[in-house]
Amino acid sequence: MQLQVARIGKPHGIRGEVTVQVLTDAPGDRFVPGTEFVVEPAKAGPLTISSARWNKDILLLGFEEISTRNQAEEIRGAKLFIETEELEEDDDEGWYEHELVGLEVRVGSQTVGKVTALNTMPVQDLLVIEDIDGKEILVPFVEEIVPEVNVEDGYVLLTPPPGLFELNTDASGTDTEEDDAETKDDA
Repeated sequence: MQLQVARIGKPHGIRGEVTVQVLTDAPGDRFVPGTEFVVEPAKAGPLTISSARWNKDILLLGFEEISTRNQAEEIRGAKLFIETEELEEDDDEGWYEHELVGLEVRVGSQTVGKVTALNTMPVQDLLVIEDIDGKEILVPFVEEIVPEVNVEDGYVLLTPPPGLFELNTDASGTDTEEDDAETKDDA
C-alpha cells in the first residue's frame, strides 16, 4: 500500500527545485537524496530526490529527473507516495490514515459509525467519524477516548465523554443552530 508523504508546490528558482507541502512527521528521514517516490499522476514520475534543503519553514526538493523551471511547473500539484512496506513494522507509536479509514466505530458492543478520515492537528489528532445517521463527528484521537484500535478485526473502540455524539443536536434531534435562527426570526 502507498502512503502520501508530500504534495509538490510551486517551482523555486530556475534549476528545477520545487516547494513541497510535507505530509509526514519525519521529513528528515523521508526526504533524503536517492529516495524514489511513486507519483500521482503517474505520467509525472517516478521521481528521485537529488537534493533536499529547508528555506525558512519551507522544504525545497530537487529531483534527478527535473532540471528546469518549466519541468518543475509541469509537476506542480503532483502527490508523492512511498510504499508502506518500506516503513518499519515495529512502529507502535501511531496510526496512518489508510489503516483507520473504513474501520467500524463501537461504543461498548454497539456500532455507532465508521471512520472516514484522520485529521492530523498540531496539538492532537482527530478521528472523523460518520455516525449511523450520516452525520460527521470529530473525536479527539487520545487514549482516554479511543482506548483500542483493532485493525485486524476492523474496529475502533470508543469511550466517549457524555454528550460527544449529541454535541450539536438538541433533545428532538434537530440542529441547535437552526433552532437558534428560527427563534431570532420569531422575535
